[in-house]
Amino acid sequence: MEEIQSQSDNYRSSSSSASSPASRVPSSNFFYLRKPGSLRQPISFEDSPDWEDTDVDVRVDDGGDSINAATTPASPSLSKLNSGSLPSPHLPEGAVIPRKIAGASVAWKDLTVTIKGKRKYSDKVIKNSTGYALPGTMTVIMGPAKSGKSTLLQAIAGRLHPSARVLGEVFVNGGTLHMPYGSYGYVERETTLIGSLTVREFLYYSARLQLPGFFCQKKSVVEDAIHAMSLGDHANKFIGGHCYMKGLPTGEKRLVSIARELVMRPHILFLDEPLYHLDSVSTLLMMVTLKRLSSTGCTLILTIYQSSTEVFGLFDRICLLSNGNTLFFGETLACLQHFSNAGFPCPIMQSPSDHFLRAINTDFDRIIAMCKNWQDDNGDFSSVNMDTAVAIRTLEATYKSSADAAAVETMILKVTEKEGPALKTKGKASNATRVAVLTCRSLLVVSREWKYYWLQLILYMLLTLCIGTVFSGLGHSLSSVVTRVAAIFVFVSFCSLLSIARLPALLKEIKVYACEESNQHSSTLVFLLAQLLSSIPTLFLISISTSPIFYFLVGLQDHFILLMYFVLNFFMTLLVNEGIMLVVATLWQDVCCSVLALLCIQVVMMLSAGYFRIRNALPEPVWTYPLSYIAFHTYSIQGLLENEYLGTSFAVGQVRSISGFQALQNVYNISIDNNSKWNNLLVLFLMAVGYRIFVFILLCFFIGRKTPLLKRFKCTRVTTDTS
Repeated sequence: MEEIQSQSDNYRSSSSSASSPASRVPSSNFFYLRKPGSLRQPISFEDSPDWEDTDVDVRVDDGGDSINAATTPASPSLSKLNSGSLPSPHLPEGAVIPRKIAGASVAWKDLTVTIKGKRKYSDKVIKNSTGYALPGTMTVIMGPAKSGKSTLLQAIAGRLHPSARVLGEVFVNGGTLHMPYGSYGYVERETTLIGSLTVREFLYYSARLQLPGFFCQKKSVVEDAIHAMSLGDHANKFIGGHCYMKGLPTGEKRLVSIARELVMRPHILFLDEPLYHLDSVSTLLMMVTLKRLSSTGCTLILTIYQSSTEVFGLFDRICLLSNGNTLFFGETLACLQHFSNAGFPCPIMQSPSDHFLRAINTDFDRIIAMCKNWQDDNGDFSSVNMDTAVAIRTLEATYKSSADAAAVETMILKVTEKEGPALKTKGKASNATRVAVLTCRSLLVVSREWKYYWLQLILYMLLTLCIGTVFSGLGHSLSSVVTRVAAIFVFVSFCSLLSIARLPALLKEIKVYACEESNQHSSTLVFLLAQLLSSIPTLFLISISTSPIFYFLVGLQDHFILLMYFVLNFFMTLLVNEGIMLVVATLWQDVCCSVLALLCIQVVMMLSAGYFRIRNALPEPVWTYPLSYIAFHTYSIQGLLENEYLGTSFAVGQVRSISGFQALQNVYNISIDNNSKWNNLLVLFLMAVGYRIFVFILLCFFIGRKTPLLKRFKCTRVTTDTS
């Protein structure tokens, strides 16, 4: 304790100009912070006895630029949300935005999360955290990097990895945590959006994925979400840019991610680092927008790293973490007073969040070590001469014995003493509807992504034209058989290699799926069916555009049925090749590693396809079994050669002739059965289905294991020995 007292006195002497939170900044300058003395009482679920959605009209007052929430008398709690007005984005005069949001109370008590290998010195990521979030408020979890902010948010939302061990209790409306589909929304720090869609289109497809009902109802929900996130000026802009048009800034993209969750009108909204990589203007716009959202009754729980003074004043409650320990939970002004009582008052010219992180971030110890014997022109670095470990122990000990901790316990007892009604599911779209929506959305993306689709089609046609002209004028003599086999092998192999250009688009689709699946907007089966249905028109367009060019330039048999088989065989080859790309993209999920892996796979399959050395002569242990049977090139080339040469004959001299099968006997292994080409086509079809089943298993294992469980989270109740 003597060490703690000396450190506190040392820091207090270096901040002699600091004052109490109530007087350190005039309220006229600190306009986002509520006035001292206007700290309202928390709103519990008991303030809304009817538990019905409340109609809230957001109107612009005449002669002012503030937004007031006018509620019906059924929910008097919402009239207590703000003691002052907040600047907000401009709305047309008399604009009315209907809202029907009823928040829910969330409380967590003695929450401890243990994840093996997460920390170097301890597996406990969160240690005995206690707090609550109430309707119409914004609760912020703040702390330095790797302090457990995201883990605590995921534990409260029930989205932790199955391997994590959770002890403690989490309550929603006074009962055991159970949040059905649509009752809450979760926005991750990094979400994947579709850049080739406009904001309105993206939200509309998201609404159709999530909501049951008619299209007109979904359009109204989308417009409400656009207005709630102040995206009206960007509604018809492309998210990621299109052709020569710029995309949305990072701040607006983050608002689009939040709006995607708002189409369900959730009672609770969890946001992980919504200010991540945002500048000061975008940060302030984001927080003002979220503050306006919370004023409609929604319960907001979010994590942030640090904030400016203006943004700090928008918070209702703050949960301060460091190395998994809760150093404070309560009102924002009370947090300033808590630091002052512990001997670490906030200097006048310093942001509160910067001061908090300076005191509890252990990374500053390295700066202290660097500056220990270093002086600049203004003197020594006494202002940074504070041991953060001592500060953390001091703040934690002060909080545990403070009235703030007792008030939190009292509030949790009040919230949990009477169990309110459980949150009800709002229904969701059927799987058939989701497949149709994803297919339509993918086809729209295909029509706009010229780099990955239309340019690839042009390259396919150019490559086919080059191959066809190189092997043109072969004739139909016996001497042309070897060259024609080479032409078919080059066509199948090179076109398969060119299809790797579509890999970045597949990686984007998988990332979008992972983001939507984590919030139950989609499922693995729905994604794979929609991806297959949307890729069939694209691949068939490639096959029907390129196959005739090669077919007639090389001079294959002039029969329509044989041409259609050639097109169908090449289409199935592309479909199998895309299945392989999906497998590789799911395993690596990185462009560079996936391209290298696909190149290696393609080369091995080309070597074992039976062209460089016929299959009968390949070494059996590896190249014949299993590689030559796994390579799709084998069945594609064999089917095309059987389609061309079975039933034909070549004259040898003036009397003798040989069949097409005999002509190919020493060049490539084919079957003498007339139906063998259809058997090869069937094998290609089964391989296309098999690879997608394999992708289904991989997505369930990799994405499913990385994506937390969402259906129901059960916390283990722990009794504490008070002796």
